[in-house]
Amino acid sequence: MIRKAKENDIPRILDLLSQVNDVHAEGRPDFFVKGKRKYEEGDLKKILHDDFTPVFVCEEDNDIKGYAFCVVQDLSGCDNLRPDKSLYIDDICVDEKYRRHGVGRKLYSFVLQYAKEEKCFNVTLNVWDKNPDAKAFYESMGMNVQKVCMEVVL
Repeated sequence: MIRKAKENDIPRILDLLSQVNDVHAEGRPDFFVKGKRKYEEGDLKKILHDDFTPVFVCEEDNDIKGYAFCVVQDLSGCDNLRPDKSLYIDDICVDEKYRRHGVGRKLYSFVLQYAKEEKCFNVTLNVWDKNPDAKAFYESMGMNVQKVCMEVVL
């Protein structure tokens, strides 16, 4: 079952946030700090109560197997862009013990349906170049490159 996350889900979401951070830290130890996470409990409480930052969880067998953090972006204030809404997937994580069991597909499909219901023009996300499994997953779900973020480490 996919549903909106609730405050009592926060401990499990924190665990998953640690897992996804450590995946990134393995790929980019020069950028991510292993053992940390993107959000803490207070941040999550604010996010869960904001209509523009929906968080969805996949719950099966009384366990949260994954989540999708989203941001509804209103582009109507941008003079050079069409006045549309866009749904940005800030983060998708599937617990390492449930990966390759269809949880990510369920979450992604749910997010697409939600974006359609919200009348969004598109769905976007960023994926780290050092995470080829994630890139392959999103490509298998029909996503295409919209733009490329480049860097030079100094």
